[in-house]
Amino acid sequence: MTSGPSRSPPSAMMRSPLLRPSLHHFLSLRLLGTAAPKAVERVAADALPVALNFEDPSAFRVKSFGELLRALGVFQLCSVPVLVNNCGKLMSVARTLLGKRGFALLLRPSVYAQFVAGESEGEITHSMEKMSSLGLRPMLAVPIEEDLGESTGERRYNDNLASMLECVDMSHSNAWSKDPMMQLKITALLSPELCVKLSTLLSEQQYDLDLLVRAMDGEPISFPGLQESENTHFLCGLQRLNKVGEASANKVRVLVDAEYTYMNPALSLVTMAMMKKFNQDGAWIWNTYQCYLKESRSLLLQDVRLSISESFCLGVKLVRGAYMDKERKLANSQGCSEPVHESWEHTNDSYNGSLDILLELISRDPQRYRIIVATHNEESVRRAVQRVSSRKLKSLFCISLLSYTDEAQQGYLVYKSVPYGSVDNTLPYLVRRAQENRTVLQGIRKERDLLRLELHRRLRQGLRQGS
Repeated sequence: MTSGPSRSPPSAMMRSPLLRPSLHHFLSLRLLGTAAPKAVERVAADALPVALNFEDPSAFRVKSFGELLRALGVFQLCSVPVLVNNCGKLMSVARTLLGKRGFALLLRPSVYAQFVAGESEGEITHSMEKMSSLGLRPMLAVPIEEDLGESTGERRYNDNLASMLECVDMSHSNAWSKDPMMQLKITALLSPELCVKLSTLLSEQQYDLDLLVRAMDGEPISFPGLQESENTHFLCGLQRLNKVGEASANKVRVLVDAEYTYMNPALSLVTMAMMKKFNQDGAWIWNTYQCYLKESRSLLLQDVRLSISESFCLGVKLVRGAYMDKERKLANSQGCSEPVHESWEHTNDSYNGSLDILLELISRDPQRYRIIVATHNEESVRRAVQRVSSRKLKSLFCISLLSYTDEAQQGYLVYKSVPYGSVDNTLPYLVRRAQENRTVLQGIRKERDLLRLELHRRLRQGLRQGS
């Protein structure tokens, strides 16, 4: 059994010969906050691409009349706060009263069909082909995750691994999937309890990435601070993640989701180790940065430096974040300062500032850095397109959840997160997402209006044809 020293301190990373003086200066200014996020270059109107159009109901042209009615009804329900806040309890009662089969029969043609691509490969392929006809690219998501108190044991984690590998294969092997991406929740393969303990240990000492890479390869590493059973589970989890990395390398880009602040340091550590192993020639493993967190900028810059020091490519999924309510409640219950920004405006500044940093890095070295702008916010998409246009960059991806506005315009690559699986497996995931994204679900008025416009257009068309 082998243990090793902690990871090199930041000062050592910054002395890396791979870090050019100009880039070093740029990163240092950003980290110190002397380069304000609001200091964004202004672009003349004639330098912008053709204006993005978020008002076009033709985005729904591939949907049947029945699908339009279903979408309008589901979105109407999603805009009622009391239903969203209590949807988990309501579904539990419905399942008890109707039984498993009756519950599935109720949900499958409604909420499930609206948000989930399907269960069988045939159903998923049908959904994906519709998306492809709109110029959209799917980002498949296996809706499996755990939180504290939900750990299910090694057998279940191995079953989850089989599902992840199936997702890799499905993402890579189908004609509708070009430059495929998929989402990964590390807590589907590693217990959240261990992630929390590792996060606590990491506040005192860092693990060397080389140790994790060696453990992924099957070496029996002994990690400081872990009990024997925890160490054994960590080794098994790392080897499961290694199998995902090996299956996806040079085929499918794996975007690792961030979760709660009490486990994120461990998730980032494992993700960086996967990057070190699999991102030598391109960004195949990506990490997520939650810009509603006050520390998001420093975490991003820390990982940029680490990628330079350890010589791997960095893929970044930039999000605002979905766990605001829980993070605030947890901080208040522990008497700690809230980790999230005080206002929406501060979060926007954080998001836009981090976006500027990444686009600057991409313009300097487009092979080393990649980004996906993961947001439902129209203004953020417009600003991102403006910056990309002004810098003449193409390494931009945009993403929104399945069933939100289906638009891919002006040649930009648009990916949509697509959960799939059985009713039993996907509904808990969707309940969590609904409750975490209340403001998004309550703000889909525009999509409801577009759906109504398309319904009215088809009704008028039908009346003209019938007359």
